[in-house]
Amino acid sequence: MLNKKLAIIDLSKEKVKIEETPDSLRKKLLGGRGLNIYYLNKYLKSGAEPLSPDNVLIFGAGLLTGTLTPSSSRYNVSAKSPETGFLGDANCGGFFGPELRYAGFDRLIILGKAKKPSYLYLCDGKIEIRDAGPYWSKDTYEVQQSLRNDLGPCESAVCGVAGEKLVRFACVRTGVKNAAGRCGLGAVMGSKNLKAVVAQGTGGIKIKHPDQMQKLAEEIKKYLFSSKISPLLGKLGTPLLYEVSNAIGAIRTKNSQLNAWSDSLNAEEIEKYVEKMISCSSCMMHCRHRNIFGGEGPEYTAVGMFGANIGLENPAQVIQLNNLANELGLDISSSGTILAWVFELYERGIINKEKTGGLELKFGDFELAQKLLRMISRREGFGDMLAESTQAVKIFGESSRDYLIAVKNLPQSDPHDVRYIKAFALGIATASRGADHLRSRPTLEIFSKLPPEVKERIYGTKITDPTILDEKEKAVYFSEHIFAAVDSLGICKFICHGFNSPHFLDYSYFKKLIKAATGWEFSEKDLEETGRRVIDLERIFNAREGLTKEDDTLPKRYFDDPMPLKISKGHHVDRVQFASALARYYQLRDWTEEGMLKAERIKELESIK
Repeated sequence: MLNKKLAIIDLSKEKVKIEETPDSLRKKLLGGRGLNIYYLNKYLKSGAEPLSPDNVLIFGAGLLTGTLTPSSSRYNVSAKSPETGFLGDANCGGFFGPELRYAGFDRLIILGKAKKPSYLYLCDGKIEIRDAGPYWSKDTYEVQQSLRNDLGPCESAVCGVAGEKLVRFACVRTGVKNAAGRCGLGAVMGSKNLKAVVAQGTGGIKIKHPDQMQKLAEEIKKYLFSSKISPLLGKLGTPLLYEVSNAIGAIRTKNSQLNAWSDSLNAEEIEKYVEKMISCSSCMMHCRHRNIFGGEGPEYTAVGMFGANIGLENPAQVIQLNNLANELGLDISSSGTILAWVFELYERGIINKEKTGGLELKFGDFELAQKLLRMISRREGFGDMLAESTQAVKIFGESSRDYLIAVKNLPQSDPHDVRYIKAFALGIATASRGADHLRSRPTLEIFSKLPPEVKERIYGTKITDPTILDEKEKAVYFSEHIFAAVDSLGICKFICHGFNSPHFLDYSYFKKLIKAATGWEFSEKDLEETGRRVIDLERIFNAREGLTKEDDTLPKRYFDDPMPLKISKGHHVDRVQFASALARYYQLRDWTEEGMLKAERIKELESIK
């Protein structure tokens, strides 16, 4: 059946309870990110310490994950973030999400803390809590291979050494590259003595109308490949975005002191180190690199964060840092942001060798970056301070915050310098988990050759000028809804309307896929409302954990320091204009002037069962 089981696992009591997810809930929130936030609100007590047994860790597949739907490999991992203190939620591809469902489960709600290192073994509707002693202290590559050697073919989601050591930006990893990277959820695994979740299933997924789904999947594949962007992604992957951003001067460079960098990191240079392109489950985009150094990647994020942002020009060095972070189980976005931050702090004399343990910090030092990543993962010396991520402001002093590129305590995820592209700026300020392009990413803002009427049809505004904030709230509003819906369905954003292209899958396709899979009838408005419901539930969670209007903001540098290079020169975000845009965004969302949900909306959402 399409509806797999929900398991509630209490590691402290060593008990497993298996239930059904009511169809009424699935029709309101679909799955993945949507149901994860519902259950997080339900099971997590307000004010719980993120690295205590009181935190709740949830793995949840999307409604369509593992079906014939193209690019339906995705699942979400959710908890209270040890990096931010607010919502922790990360989306991941690869092969684990489908295997979770083949093993009989849509969602795992993990409570408490195991008495000793443990892993969960899921197989055909059953769950065992097993000893992970033999796998503890192994990196993310080694532990997955060891599990396969011991158990046979299986898929696992694991934490690395960084997760075991409670590094606040440790990630959950599956495969060689795929990660639920953001918000430190690998540290939550480590805090629970949970090394891995292993899935091994033979159940498959029965859908309502398989012939209809098969026909629809073939139609979608042909449609996607009619787009110009699809072959490019399959050939160059996401590094193709580096050259575009760098050309206009919108690439974070040396902690955003600069906004453009070397052409040596363009996609064709990265391609020289690529063995072949590969893909996630059910995906025909093949946007992932297998590199000659034995890893996968880099994505555009790694090229920017381990290249321009820390002052490296050599693509081989960038790829090796990418592989090392993956191996250790560190989030690449936070790693690159935190390194660049402390390099600038050292340059400015805010921290010195007494603080760094004798290390001389500087941009462009590959060996130093390697050393620091290893030190962070094991919380050794100065690495112990950096492992605190943005919480290290308490160590370095309040003045250090002025140079931190983060929102809601989350280091910015992508390499874009948003001082030039204002819809992106509003998007990272309002994103539910912090400075994040994957919550909205209104890409069409920067498509200068796209007819204004196309943008108006999609966003409700023509947004012809990326440098102004006028009406950008509409682009953010649309993008947040459709991306929340996609995350709840378990489909990759790369084939989603507005993420890379104005022509990819929109609500009209999603409703057809849902009908083929479940027989349920959804309108496009229903799906948009699902996205809105998810956004509002996330806001409720953040508000109860202490978020206020003041947290919907941008790094000080984005307001106060004009960009120095290329066509972006002189641009920054005006504080008065930003405040007006934020007020319009709240109004569009039907929130209060303080950015909170109204009482009647809260009551409506609390009635969902």
